[in-house]
Amino acid sequence: MTDLQGQQRRAALLPVLALTAASILWASAFIAFKLAFLAYDPMFVLFARMLVACLCFLPLAARFRNQVYRPGDWKPILLMSAFEPCLYFLFETTAIKNTEASQAGMIVAMLPLLVAIGAHFILKEKVTPRTWAGFGLAVTGAALLSVQSGATENAPHPALGNFLEFLAMCCAMGYTILLKRLSVRYSPLFLTASQALIGCLFFLPLMFLPGQRLPTEFVLVPALSVIYLGAAITLGAYGLYSYGVSKIPASQASAFVNLIPVATVLMARFTLGEVFGLGQYLASGLVLAGVLLSQDRKARRAEAEAKALA
Repeated sequence: MTDLQGQQRRAALLPVLALTAASILWASAFIAFKLAFLAYDPMFVLFARMLVACLCFLPLAARFRNQVYRPGDWKPILLMSAFEPCLYFLFETTAIKNTEASQAGMIVAMLPLLVAIGAHFILKEKVTPRTWAGFGLAVTGAALLSVQSGATENAPHPALGNFLEFLAMCCAMGYTILLKRLSVRYSPLFLTASQALIGCLFFLPLMFLPGQRLPTEFVLVPALSVIYLGAAITLGAYGLYSYGVSKIPASQASAFVNLIPVATVLMARFTLGEVFGLGQYLASGLVLAGVLLSQDRKARRAEAEAKALA
């Protein structure tokens, strides 16, 4: 293997590692939300999460001075942030209050199919039969996982919760497509910081809505969960995902979120005591197989060659 081939392989591997890490972090967010909600109301958790992320970005603010801004781009940046974190988190937090973390994580498997459809019509990305087959296999596995998970006392309205999680995935589709367009001109860090700032301003007044209570005491585990959501998830997961989306087609990048249901089920089992059996293990294997199948390397090489010739 030549040095050039080695560099190409390493360059192709980095987005895969980044997207895998982002998916695992996002899976842990479902657990962190459940723990945070033990002591704090949803709107406070969302605002505090965004605030922590903004504070984490302060030491990096100097890097954004060299970011070239194109007039008028505030509109797609604002719309991207409206999709996610604003509307996305509103739907997802309500979903998690009504369904189990494992079930909510499973609905996430619908995102790649939604993104593939959106990217096909909006970004004109070609979706190969192999990619469609991988999506179908992964979604089938996620559906089987969902069937295997029954309602518990921590999931008072699982059907409603799962539907709200589906609406969150629709928002995530819009976010991913806009992110793909904006990542051509802006760095992943800049876009993630913009999301955090806009999300912080959006959730600030929502803390004072009727029925929402401001915290009156510091509870260690829920408080640490909020900090984790802001630092590790908002800063880490979104930054890694933005980097991955900037390097490979949006339809293939979104396939990695199929790892979230599997990781969520495993984490929920060991941290929240949500029990699953052999059928869920087998279904998880289908999800993983679908993710691997959907990664059409030939399509990625063709896109890279087309960019090189452009």
